Amino acid sequence: MASIKDDSEKIASREDVIIGSVQRWLSNPFSRALLRFVCGRSKMGGNRLDIAIRKYTGEETSADFQDKLASFVVKSVLDRGSALFDYETEDLKKYLKDPVIRRGMANVLEGIARYGARRPFVSVSPFLVVWNYTKLCNLRCKHCYENAGPQPMEDELTTEEAKRVIDEFEEAGVVAVAFSGGEPLMRKDIFEVAGYAKRKGMFTSIATNGTLITRETAKKMKEVFSYAEISLDGFEKVHDMFRGVKGSWKRTCAGIKNSVAEGIDTCVALTATRYNINEIPKLVDFVERELGARRVIVFNYVPTGKGKEIADQDLSPQERHELLKHLYTRMINNKCKTICYSTAPQYSVVSWEFAYGSPDGKIVPAHFITEGAMQALQGKTKSLAEFLGGCGAGRLYCGLEPNGDITPCVFMPIKIGNIRKNRLRDVWHNSKILWKLRDRDALEGCGTCKYRYICGGCRARAYGYYGDVQAPDPGCIYNLRYWEELKFESEHLPPAEVEAET
Repeated sequence: MASIKDDSEKIASREDVIIGSVQRWLSNPFSRALLRFVCGRSKMGGNRLDIAIRKYTGEETSADFQDKLASFVVKSVLDRGSALFDYETEDLKKYLKDPVIRRGMANVLEGIARYGARRPFVSVSPFLVVWNYTKLCNLRCKHCYENAGPQPMEDELTTEEAKRVIDEFEEAGVVAVAFSGGEPLMRKDIFEVAGYAKRKGMFTSIATNGTLITRETAKKMKEVFSYAEISLDGFEKVHDMFRGVKGSWKRTCAGIKNSVAEGIDTCVALTATRYNINEIPKLVDFVERELGARRVIVFNYVPTGKGKEIADQDLSPQERHELLKHLYTRMINNKCKTICYSTAPQYSVVSWEFAYGSPDGKIVPAHFITEGAMQALQGKTKSLAEFLGGCGAGRLYCGLEPNGDITPCVFMPIKIGNIRKNRLRDVWHNSKILWKLRDRDALEGCGTCKYRYICGGCRARAYGYYGDVQAPDPGCIYNLRYWEELKFESEHLPPAEVEAET
């Protein structure tokens, strides 16, 4: 027992050294000044940073003296980072040849240039925008955060406006766009606009209820979406009750099969509540064996939109913790082929505790699970997690409403700007709400937790229950007293929509 503790302390001590080195190296004024120079415009056309990264991968590029200097700086940064995290430079160069990954690296480096090596990290612009593309929906889900239904929002962005939004995303440095809703497949221009985003070099995905995915639709999806997330909240009785339309389960299962058959990277999504918690283990088995999807993501219930009406079905902290432990342990079982994710930031705590409870504990990253990836991250997960882990609202991603309203998160209905009137980067840099979300030390309850940088609690749940983005997340076993103090009468919850900033 003592040896396990000693090994864990050695690993933690080593990672503290890595974290300290990264912060001293990248947060000093000289380093940031160099990075800001690198992020400037090249006289040859384009961005110096993009030119430098492409040159780093071995690509032949036209460059003047300033571009060559920028390339030297970027090479030094990437080589130094590889050495700190024990990552092979040749592997890094290989991955950076992918335009999406290269775009992501540019976003990260420019974020460091602007904000320093903060814990947690803040990207220079949203790494991901989740775009609620329409309020149209053919289902009536009990937990719908968007209050979607048979009618679109009156002032939804037109097709041409949507394309201009994509242009702004490209200019801002957005890496990924997730089209959600409502039901995004109900808008006839979804493939045109998503295809436009893909041609601009962004990673495109779709979140759908799956009922409209015929074989023909799946073929169209394959052309423009790299990833599809399809909702399945239980077996037939529970799913149809939860989704409000009889027969939706069969249609959704057919949609999942069509998506998988077309070769789309398909993930089955479900929201964990007391309606379905007892079905989830068997449902994951069903997804793997019968539907063929290799990914499952368990969403946190958030009391917002229509979801406020079912707050009494929220999981207790203990129930959530046990569910997350179950998902994690089955995922690291070599016999299990399904990759299990969760939007609950407490999942990172579960992973951390499993991995460091034993010197032989396996590390499972958030978005991939190959044996090589686990080995590559062994011993340095905390080094990365304290910069990138936990709730990403306002740090790594934001939401966009059908009418162009910008929000910190699709589950957090706070208007912080509108894409028709405000530049995305200006909102990202200047919003007071976003800066509150970025300050983990100022959080009530969560701010003193040792896991605040790798978790920090779900800020949408904090806002949903308390009307304050810096309030505690009452769904955590380390915040039990807040859960016990809660009363679930819906009239005690804050209003569904609050315009905190304009």
